[in-house]
Amino acid sequence: MAGSSFGTLVRLTTFGESHGKAIGGVLEGIPAGFVLDFDQIQNDLDRRKPGQSAIVTQRKESDQVQFLSGIFEGKTTGTPIGFLIENEDQKSKDYEELQKAYRPSHADFTYQQKYGIRDHRGGGRSSARETASRVVAGAIAKQILAQKNIRIDAFVDQIGSLKWTGEWNSGLKVVSESTLVRVPSLELAEQMEELIREIRKEGDTIGGRIRCVIEGVPVGLGEPVFDKLHAELGKAMLSINAVKGFEIGSGFDSISMRGSEHNDVFTTDGKTRTNYSGGIQGGISNGMPIDFRVAFKPVATIMREQETINENFESISISGKGRHDPCVVPRAVPIVEAMAALVVLDYFLIQNAYQ
Repeated sequence: MAGSSFGTLVRLTTFGESHGKAIGGVLEGIPAGFVLDFDQIQNDLDRRKPGQSAIVTQRKESDQVQFLSGIFEGKTTGTPIGFLIENEDQKSKDYEELQKAYRPSHADFTYQQKYGIRDHRGGGRSSARETASRVVAGAIAKQILAQKNIRIDAFVDQIGSLKWTGEWNSGLKVVSESTLVRVPSLELAEQMEELIREIRKEGDTIGGRIRCVIEGVPVGLGEPVFDKLHAELGKAMLSINAVKGFEIGSGFDSISMRGSEHNDVFTTDGKTRTNYSGGIQGGISNGMPIDFRVAFKPVATIMREQETINENFESISISGKGRHDPCVVPRAVPIVEAMAALVVLDYFLIQNAYQ
């Protein structure tokens, strides 16, 4: 299988399946001599892990990361950082009926047709469990970026039709992280939690949106043709399970605007009065906050009977079993931050190589 690696100078390769013995990764390109805060890495894993609240999947995984290489006496050595996260709470019996059935809107059918074989237990490599490895790598990247005064904050700004419309500032991160849904409004959080609980009772699922703001990015990251910074961010976000859309700055709202409204006018300090560009112009960072949004579909596994087909293309019906998220969006916040951090650090080091 190709496609398990991401990045250029900072390059992450992940391995493992949802119901295998473990998952993990190899992270290359991290500079030597950097002191790691292992508690921060574990904190990001805890923000992503299952079983953290009543509105997410109740699979119980401690998600304790074990570092195998690339670190000595708490510092990076410049060599590949290998790490492992053991799987502890698989219930593979919940997936027995899926050995010959294709779940609607899952990767079951496409995997079988492409490879002629698939791991039906929890989706194998297509499971969102794989993203725990991304969070480990991203947490390391975030720590390095923080030393460069680059801050990455992601938060939920929509669940279903419930939207947050406030003005973001980094002080709101404390508010968003204090709620189960990671939205920067206590009042809206209650409404979102109630909606998710209602959806779960119905045996259904619902989608939402995550917004990410990256502050402190210097001017000059990214290339003007194929390696545009926002193109790489889009690729990173669209590689996350259940993501169906990516927009930066004004995004799709720009369609209804005129150029005279949309242009970001420069001020004498080199900044812009508005940020419809989302911090990137011509594929290159312009020094303004990078601001983008990521849309997540409703989780495909629902606890209702659905029509589908089996491996013989015969019509059958199935219903979801096991432990699944009624809404994946709150747990995806640290994943979005992690992938954003990997992209920005990669492009930062590429730009330093030029200089």
